[in-house]
Amino acid sequence: MADEHKGSGALEVAVSFLVGAAAGFVLGILFAPASGKETRKKIKDQAVKTGEKAKESYEKIAREAEKSVQFVRDKTQDGVEAIREFIEKKRDEMLKTPGGAKDESK
Repeated sequence: MADEHKGSGALEVAVSFLVGAAAGFVLGILFAPASGKETRKKIKDQAVKTGEKAKESYEKIAREAEKSVQFVRDKTQDGVEAIREFIEKKRDEMLKTPGGAKDESK
């Protein structure tokens, strides 16, 4: 059950990190002595970098989610096949057992 929230926790950590990094950078730039033009350029550059990091984090989380979905699909298919085999085996056993398959047409 702990695994079902693993992806959302990673997303929360990634978003929190990016927001914190961006906020720290902006505050540092605003309080550093520089011209307005220079400050705006630094903020713009950092915004672009932060956007790229956010995109990379999203893509990584999306890949991990797809792997998890595929894993669940595979396990579900394995379970369905095992159930089918079990049912077929039990049906065959009933048909082979004397009196197992009763003729209900009488």
